[in-house]
Amino acid sequence: MTTSDSALAFAHPQERAEASASADPRDRISLRDHIVEADIGAFQKERGHKQRLRFNIVIEVRPTPQPLEDDVDRILSYDRITESIATELATERLNLLETLAEHLAERLLAEPQAMRAFIRIEKLDVGPYALGVEIVRSRAEVPVRDGEDAVHPLVVFFDNAMIHAPDLSAKIDAVLAPGQPAIFCVGLPDLPRPQTGHRPTQHRVDLLAIEQNAWVLAARDPRCVVVSSRTEIDWAIKRGRSVVWAPSKLVLDAVDGPQARDPVALALWLAEEMAASRLVLHGDVSVPAGSRIPAVKG
Repeated sequence: MTTSDSALAFAHPQERAEASASADPRDRISLRDHIVEADIGAFQKERGHKQRLRFNIVIEVRPTPQPLEDDVDRILSYDRITESIATELATERLNLLETLAEHLAERLLAEPQAMRAFIRIEKLDVGPYALGVEIVRSRAEVPVRDGEDAVHPLVVFFDNAMIHAPDLSAKIDAVLAPGQPAIFCVGLPDLPRPQTGHRPTQHRVDLLAIEQNAWVLAARDPRCVVVSSRTEIDWAIKRGRSVVWAPSKLVLDAVDGPQARDPVALALWLAEEMAASRLVLHGDVSVPAGSRIPAVKG
């Protein structure tokens, strides 16, 4: 690496954009030294503790063919950059700056004027230095969002009697008969589990117990594939497939997670997060009150 290469590697995204510009350079807008606090990080000690992130972003935009007429609606507003950062940080808790940068690039490059994005994100509170990641993405590299209508799955709750019922496969057949993908949820198993006497750790123990029960359901029918991430759920339902929800990751990563710990309440929270068409409850459980999603007994 030459001296100039080394200097450029640590240069501001604005200098990086200028150095890699084509013979016909585009206009650029930039956001410098934007600092926000967020709960992010892969290590346990980072969970539940906000830390400062610094954003430096440059977006190359296509020239405006018509006169601007001093009209903000004809440009890519700086507010769209800060709003995109806030939206991504509020959507879910992330472990990696790399993931945040990718999501942010995809969101910004969906703007009609944006052609290329230079994004640098740094953590400021990990030590007497800044740790960060920088990516460059162009419109051509960002996956095209399809124009399909959003899929609204069923969320289906099975109690333990249903999980162990001899006619479970027939029950699943009936759920899936209309052709709508389903997300199956289960409750706590009828087995003793550790009692920690400490609310946060007990919450994790209970979530893991629910996940064990999800695998019990998976063992009873091959259509019940256990998944834990939002990406896995989205991938499955967009392809008309059904899954069983292992709740720990989504619940613990949620910026504004569910306050209730009852398994039916967790299923309702998931239904609302996924914009489900309805929540269907099978077994000896009650329909929760105050749902924004239709909830019925199966």
